[in-house]
Amino acid sequence: MSNRRELRERIIAESQRNYAAYVLFNQAMADRLGLHPTDLQCVALLDLETAPVTTGHIARLTGLTPGSASRLVDRLEKAGLAVREADPADRRRALVSLAPGVRERIGQAWDEPGSAYEKVLGDYSEAELELIAGFLRRTTEVGLAQAERLGAGNR
Repeated sequence: MSNRRELRERIIAESQRNYAAYVLFNQAMADRLGLHPTDLQCVALLDLETAPVTTGHIARLTGLTPGSASRLVDRLEKAGLAVREADPADRRRALVSLAPGVRERIGQAWDEPGSAYEKVLGDYSEAELELIAGFLRRTTEVGLAQAERLGAGNR
């Protein structure tokens, strides 16, 4: 077997392990915060957004149906994690964003894990970090495209 092939197989196996570890970590963090893992994931995704988003956008980000995404936003509102406001450009639509103080509240729970991840990243050069960031971006795009393909019933 060629070295390149072995490396590709190793990367695929490590990616699967990484995903499984992330699922376990997300569940543990959600438990620590008293949230459902999907709710925590939505909070994390909302934190990455630069502006409020529609519930439809949340449905696309999370892979939920529009009705399930609406119920998720209801739970986040009830927990004081998100706010829903009328879209000034279209009063029929609502925009969702994190509630004030949520970044700080959730951020405190991330202090120790964040430091651990930062330590790992600190071992890499700037060029290696660029490579890792590019790999993650590209695999995210592939994952989203494949999720869409599978969700559409295509094989």
